[in-house]
Parts: sequence; C-alpha cells; structure tokens
Amino acid sequence: MKDIRNFCIIAHIDHGKSTLADRLLDATQTVTEREQKEQLLDNMDLERERGITIKSHAIQMDYSLNGQKYRLNLIDTPGHVDFSYEVSRSISACEGALLVVDAAQGIQAQTISNLYLAIEHDLEIIPIMNKIDLPSANPEEVADQIIDLIGCKREDILSVSAKSGMGVPELLEAIVDRIPAPEGDAEAPLQAVIFDSVFNPFRGIEAIFRIKNGQIRKGEKVKFMATGKTYEADEIGVLRLNKEPRSFLGAGDVGYIISGIKEAKEVKVGDTITTVERPAEEAVSGFEDVKPMVFAGIYPVDTEEFEELRGALEKLRLNDASLTFEAETSAALGFGFRCGFLGMLHME
Repeated sequence: MKDIRNFCIIAHIDHGKSTLADRLLDATQTVTEREQKEQLLDNMDLERERGITIKSHAIQMDYSLNGQKYRLNLIDTPGHVDFSYEVSRSISACEGALLVVDAAQGIQAQTISNLYLAIEHDLEIIPIMNKIDLPSANPEEVADQIIDLIGCKREDILSVSAKSGMGVPELLEAIVDRIPAPEGDAEAPLQAVIFDSVFNPFRGIEAIFRIKNGQIRKGEKVKFMATGKTYEADEIGVLRLNKEPRSFLGAGDVGYIISGIKEAKEVKVGDTITTVERPAEEAVSGFEDVKPMVFAGIYPVDTEEFEELRGALEKLRLNDASLTFEAETSAALGFGFRCGFLGMLHME
C-alpha cells in the first residue's frame, strides 16, 4: 500500500484537465505512441464532439522514482456545474487532488466549488498553474490568487504547460512526495465503495470500486450491502487503457468487478461490497442523494414503446446516478416519464 497514490484532477471548465491527464499518461509511458490521441480518457462520442468531459474516468499508471516503483491511480473529472455529482464521487475515492488553474483566466467559480468538495474530504491539494506558455498568461497575479484561496506558499505552486509537457516531470515527483498513501487494514473484512458503474451489453454491469479495507479474490462470493444480494466475482482487475484482469486486489486499490449482474437496479453508486464469508459490520458512509434542478417530461412517440423507453432510462441511470425519473400520464401524450436533471447541459 505504501506505493499507491490515488488522486483526481479538479478545475474550472476548459482549464486543461483532460490535456494534463494526457501528458501524465505520456510521461509514465502508460500509453504507446500508436494509441495516443488528444483527450484520450474522454471516450464517449458526445464528449469528443463537444470537447468537454462528462463522465469521470479512472486509469492506473506506473512510475519509478529513485529506484522505487509507484502505482498512481488518476481520476479525470468534469468541470461543468451540471456534472459536479461526478466530481464528488471521484473525490471520495482519492487521497489527493491536483487543483488546475488557468494562468490567463485565474480562479473561477467551478475552481472554488470543486476545491471545497476536496477540502471536505480532507484531500491533500497540489496547486498547479496551467497554460503558462500563453502570451496572455499572468502567472504572478494568479499565483497570488491561489495563495489567498488556499493559504499555501509560493514555492508550493507548480507551473505547467499541459500542451507542451513543460513541468510535468516535477509534477509527478510532487504527486509521490506530497500525496499520502491510502490508509486501510488489509487484514480486516472487505469494504469496497462503488463510485461508478458502466453497462456492458455482453457482460452485464461493471462496477468500479475503491477498496478501503480488506482484500478481494477472483471467484469469491461477494455481497452488495445496500441491496443485500450476493454474487460471485467472475472477474476483477485494474483499469489501464483497457481492463486488465487480476486474481487479487488489496486495500487502497481502485479496480472493477464483473459478476454477471443484469439489472440496473441492483448496483447503487455509493454502495459497499463485502465478502459473504467474513462480512463487514457496517457499510462505508455513502454519498448524499442529489437534488434535481431541471425537470422535463419525456414521452415515446408510439405508446407501445413505453417499456423500451423505461429500459433505456434505467441503463442511463446506471451510468449517471444523478438522473431521477418517475412514470406519469397525460391526457394528450399518453404514458411517459418525468425526468429530473442537474442543469440544462445535463438535460441535453
């Protein structure tokens, strides 16, 4: 566990989170030149088309410093306020956060709100000024803003250009030096928190979790505490660019589990996984329920497609726990759903 570092990248919209993640992946040689492309972690078509991050993405990197090997788990997060629920889930799986600030624009609204989320979870904050090679950059002014906001020293702030890769080696050293290793008891009963889930049409639901205490082995019987259902761990592993199966994961690791779950209702984000043989006494405290801000009625064009729409919404909710919906009827439109969203962009 001493060699693991879990951290996420938080910043305002378009301050360069996903590009910085690309440079970190290049510097640690996680990605071969052939697989390399811009904003590599943004794998949804919608994210590529708009150039924004919507889902959080986790990936593991290997890094060596002074002859010791480290495993870095990076989680890239979205910047828009509509997706702040994603950010809060990612933060709960980390011990540190890279706070990225654009050297031309300075500190903005989403910088501050994401920072407060990180401080609530007692994360170690590493302040970074990005885009310092821009002609309009104001590094001194922005550095003063950051010092006022977090109360750090001037020499703690790292200057980076995510586009050219300048300053990235120093950043990797700072991650290893400043972010604490995860705490947890490898001998205790298993407690793993699910912070994301993905629907795979061939293999059922993949739950992505972070182990707080204990360890999990392939083929072991596991229990999801919120629903009380038990499954066999058909496959567990770590998230590289592609999934890499492992036979064993221990405390502090971030990984995925595939256990042939078909129904979206059976996996709740924020749920705790434990083993059937030695169950944990209590679940890890989860996330607060989210309050929707924007409501929209969604109706099928043909009333016979009502069940298909319900299935599609359930699969969507699996991937995005902040979506709420309930059935409703209308005299003019027939049967449909009333859906709640966190903002106008989220609704699109």
